[in-house]
Amino acid sequence: MLSHVDAANRPTMVDVGDKAVTRRTAEASAVVEFPEDAAVRSGEALRTKKGPVFDTAIIAGVMAAKKTHELIPFCHQIPLEDCRITIDWAGAREILVRCSVRATHKTGVEMEALTGVTAAALTIYDMCKALTHGIRIRDVGLVSKTGGKRDFGAAAAPSAEASSADVPGQ
Repeated sequence: MLSHVDAANRPTMVDVGDKAVTRRTAEASAVVEFPEDAAVRSGEALRTKKGPVFDTAIIAGVMAAKKTHELIPFCHQIPLEDCRITIDWAGAREILVRCSVRATHKTGVEMEALTGVTAAALTIYDMCKALTHGIRIRDVGLVSKTGGKRDFGAAAAPSAEASSADVPGQ
């Protein structure tokens, strides 16, 4: 059953009023792939006329995660407690982008993580498109989430930092 559809099959925001407040985390990732003919080398700090690519993408990703509710129609406005974007070379022509977010709220933060990672990847594309338009963004997806009805992914296993205030399954 879809959660954003009412009894009349019309789109609706999910009512989270009766849900418990829990610590929510999510992590998403994406890969930015350069074609073989692109003039980039693994390990180098990308810098274009627009500025430092990775640093700019980190800022864009955090800004986007904080504004997810303005971009995705039925997302609740969630005050993020933490948002971290990491960007590293994952191969000769691939950059791995990750976004992890945390909030204490009544609803999850997966959309914030996915929005942050996607905006960071798009920023890399934008800043490097003068080199080639053959850049591909792929494998955008949720890696893990905790704190809601069910945990997902690598974070589904109990962690050392879990506390009695964290109530899984809410």
